[in-house]
Amino acid sequence: MPRKLKADEAHLWGHVTATVRPLPGRLAPNVISPPAEGAPAHLPLPKTPAAPKAKAVRPPEAIEPGRQKRIVRGHEPLEARIDLHGMTHDRARAALESFLLRVWSEGCREALVITGKGVQGDGVLRRFTPEWLAVPPLREIVAGVSQAHRRHGGEGALYVALKRKGPA
Repeated sequence: MPRKLKADEAHLWGHVTATVRPLPGRLAPNVISPPAEGAPAHLPLPKTPAAPKAKAVRPPEAIEPGRQKRIVRGHEPLEARIDLHGMTHDRARAALESFLLRVWSEGCREALVITGKGVQGDGVLRRFTPEWLAVPPLREIVAGVSQAHRRHGGEGALYVALKRKGPA
């Protein structure tokens, strides 16, 4: 059985319910009458609980050193590449997601993602791309990510190793 509200709680609840409008087809909430004489006219509002923090995204694993050496030396060719220069944050994320899902479904194992360095070396796309690769649906297909060699774009590009596509 719920406890009875104290006078100050009933007063506050009365203010809250006075501002509520029921959804179409729903009954109006039970309104509590104002408290008796002697209750304070103004009560401080209770603190609202802080929003839960988002889970930290674990960055994708680095590409195995041997595989990265084979990519850099050209023994494992970069089968696909995408250039995100000049795209907005949202457009770049959508383009990257659709690109990687498409090339993975075609059987590609390595891709080059060119983000650019950004102004003063701290570009938005460069900073957020590893986070985008670490969340679904890309998390399920990305085997590893590493900074590209200088001849492939250096700090402004990433090697993305893709997992083998399972049997259909």
